[in-house]
Amino acid sequence: MNVLLQAWDTPFGLPPFAQVRDEDFGPAFDEALARARANIAAIAEGPGVSFAEVIEALELAEGDLDRVAGVFYNLAGADSTEAREALMRELAPKMSAFSSEVTNNKALWGKIEALWAGREGLALTAEQLRVLTLYRQMFVRSGAELEGAAAERLTAVKSRLAVLGTAFGQNLLADERSWFMEVSEADLAALPGFVQDAARAAGAERGLGAVVTLNRSLIVPFLQFSPNRALRQKAYEAWVARGANGGETDNRSVAAEILALRAERAALLGYADFASFKLEPEMAKTPGAVRDLLMRVWEPAKAKALGDAAVLEAMLVADGLPAPLEAWDWRYYSEKRRKAEHDLDEAALKPYLGLEAMLAAQFDCANRLFGLEFREIEGPFYHPDVRGWEVTRAGNHVAVFLGDYFARGSKRSGAWCSAMRSQRKLGGDQRPIVVNVCNFAKGTPSLLSYDDARTLFHEFGHALHQMLSDVTYGFISGTSVARDFVELPSQLYEHWLEVPSVLEAHARHWETGEPMPADMLERLLAAGTYDQGFATVEFVSSALVDLEFHSGAAPGDPMQRQAEVLESLGMPRAIRMRHATPHFAHVFSGDGYSAGYYSYMWSEVMDADAFAAFEEAGDPFDPEVAGRLEKFILSAGGSEEAEALYLQFRGRMPGVEALLKGRGLLDAA
Repeated sequence: MNVLLQAWDTPFGLPPFAQVRDEDFGPAFDEALARARANIAAIAEGPGVSFAEVIEALELAEGDLDRVAGVFYNLAGADSTEAREALMRELAPKMSAFSSEVTNNKALWGKIEALWAGREGLALTAEQLRVLTLYRQMFVRSGAELEGAAAERLTAVKSRLAVLGTAFGQNLLADERSWFMEVSEADLAALPGFVQDAARAAGAERGLGAVVTLNRSLIVPFLQFSPNRALRQKAYEAWVARGANGGETDNRSVAAEILALRAERAALLGYADFASFKLEPEMAKTPGAVRDLLMRVWEPAKAKALGDAAVLEAMLVADGLPAPLEAWDWRYYSEKRRKAEHDLDEAALKPYLGLEAMLAAQFDCANRLFGLEFREIEGPFYHPDVRGWEVTRAGNHVAVFLGDYFARGSKRSGAWCSAMRSQRKLGGDQRPIVVNVCNFAKGTPSLLSYDDARTLFHEFGHALHQMLSDVTYGFISGTSVARDFVELPSQLYEHWLEVPSVLEAHARHWETGEPMPADMLERLLAAGTYDQGFATVEFVSSALVDLEFHSGAAPGDPMQRQAEVLESLGMPRAIRMRHATPHFAHVFSGDGYSAGYYSYMWSEVMDADAFAAFEEAGDPFDPEVAGRLEKFILSAGGSEEAEALYLQFRGRMPGVEALLKGRGLLDAA
């Protein structure tokens, strides 16, 4: 028997990672797909037309497939191998075909329509009605109402998009792990110790001396601290060229085809463009609403960034270097300015932000807010770097939490949260297995930048959304919410890193155990909005390019369209998009954030206002506000419309002013 299809007699039902071989996955997927197809056919062809016989049966029909996929796709992103990458390419059209088979099944669609038409007489609970509504919406948006050639073409388009999304991600990973730049001892000596250590560790993996790689936790501090302008330029240009280096891994033509197929998909379904299709079920609803939000933020952010650029360029010239300020100069001079104006040196700050200390901080906040307790458990897990914790409350098991924190060549870039198993009550109380994946530089010890610590808290906010989920149906569990609502819990949780009492308790020197000096803590918090012009311009330009790509006709040349959008915005010379098109994985490695990268900012409007509820209560750990947060946001999943959930938590919807204030941009507005 294939271990992936057997009952797992393991603690907490964790996958038996030590027994799983790459060659097990292909046969396991084939068998799980066959079982799912048989279950779907039985639902569609059987006599039953009740909610239990159709919707609840569909909820459980793909159980084996969910279990196999939950393991495989987590491993494929966090610890890829050639075999896993090959299987991902093979699976992309297979999984798309299966999805299309389900939504194109006319007998099944007929039963869902019958349930919908008679819904008022079914005595459904509010949660059941919501699930029925979302199932019907999913089928309609997947083309269930199409017939003949249009239905066949939509199936082909979705299959090709799945193949292209996989290719885009794998091309990017190949570029990221193939490039490195050796650094001489002289150039290395000019860097802070933690950057030297990270560069030597990255070199040791390759059997070399010190190197800079394209991992964010190494290249960003290199750009911040290296006084060698030529080396900064070389590293920066390699970083922004990911996916655009020619040859087999070049993503520019992949992106163009993806955009064309998305436009065709929207047209087949009767929408003006892909953005209109994609935004319909989100909080924003329309491209116009998204554009309005982004432009209200863009102008004050650009004004702030241009003012900052003038200051940094003056510092560059004072160093005897020729203007203008370039993109590879910004972080270096911004770091020098931060040290001068705020007396804040990241090299001095990092020893107080060890990974162990910040893990303790994130767990402590979850305990004080929601009563959660974390007990570290033994593996083996899917990689030696991975750690695990059992999460309990009042002695009751809540979840298993896995943390995979260090960069390696087999891991795609970025940070994310996923679930190997999601919470649900249907068919027995199923508790989640939640995974946070980051790309921090590995060291002895591992020391984080303040941005790294924010990332840690951000992804843990997503994890809480999964762990505290309390719904009956997996379809609406955890983070299964509107895309522009899903970032609310994660971005909100970042605020607790800024609570002085949290840093006072946990930001301790990794060697001495001494707390961060009070004056350093004060300066750190005072600099909270430092360089937000840069960060906001980086983000909003990416979000606007994403939106324009998917509004109207698809661009034949995405790079030209990107340039046109940035020119129309008056993009500051020394700032680039956070994610240029050839490495914009959020938008092109899958459908999740396509026409949806704005979601982080939409959610930020709410997260600033949501944390203000704690401030108004006079306590960042106020139990009554925390209780509302859990009840209406973290445990509710997608059981109601996102706006309705937020209104129940807060009593009103916020304006953009809270976001501008939080980013220090109100004066520039």
